[in-house]
Amino acid sequence: MKLDNVIAVRKDKTVYRDGDMTIKVFNEKYSKSDILNEALNLARVEETGLNVPKIHEVGVVEGKWCIVTDYIEGKTLAKCYEENPDMLEEYLKLFVEIQMEIHSKRSPLLTKLKDKMARKISLSGLDATTRYELSTRLDGMPKHVKLCHGDFIPTNIIIKSDGTPFIIDWAHATQGNASADVARTYLQFHLKNNADMAEKYLNMFCLMSDTPKQYVQQWMPIVAASQMAKGKEEEREFLTRWASVCDYE
Repeated sequence: MKLDNVIAVRKDKTVYRDGDMTIKVFNEKYSKSDILNEALNLARVEETGLNVPKIHEVGVVEGKWCIVTDYIEGKTLAKCYEENPDMLEEYLKLFVEIQMEIHSKRSPLLTKLKDKMARKISLSGLDATTRYELSTRLDGMPKHVKLCHGDFIPTNIIIKSDGTPFIIDWAHATQGNASADVARTYLQFHLKNNADMAEKYLNMFCLMSDTPKQYVQQWMPIVAASQMAKGKEEEREFLTRWASVCDYE
């Protein structure tokens, strides 16, 4: 494997291209179990028939763990609408259609979304009363088994030259309630200071899927608390406001 063509750099990983392969190399601080779980998630999602990069290898390169998958040639959906702002409505519709297709799939061996959310709430750093309120709300939400991406944002969709969309980055995949997945996408737009896009997205998803907006909003304090478990200080004030259950009653 050659590591001389960097295509992306993140806080704890670097992504390289080697021919028709993508090599995601994790730094030494990244948990081995998290890396193996990400690879297993991708393998399980691949079995659903969705357009995702096929996984070829999990190994060690230059002393660091890596995951090797297909390289998908194309532009991210975010890049597409940046270059063609007049087509934003069409790209947003495609974005929602892809997410709805994801939610139509099942992968029964994936982690349950409710279990993951419960763990994240306990690690949020919120006070005990708020954690209790959020945990009670989570426990009362309907139990579904739909495939959820967990980080469904326009940069995780790659559009090939023939128009075929591929979905990448399945590290946070779970099975559970689709509206939780939608609430997380909505939150991610807000965290990127794109409130206008967040509202357009939520309105379009609810219209196309015939989902009441209030139902998605019930998940927002829960997903905000789960995001707090990442410990990003710059997000904390914003997320603390969102995690207030009474704001969504």
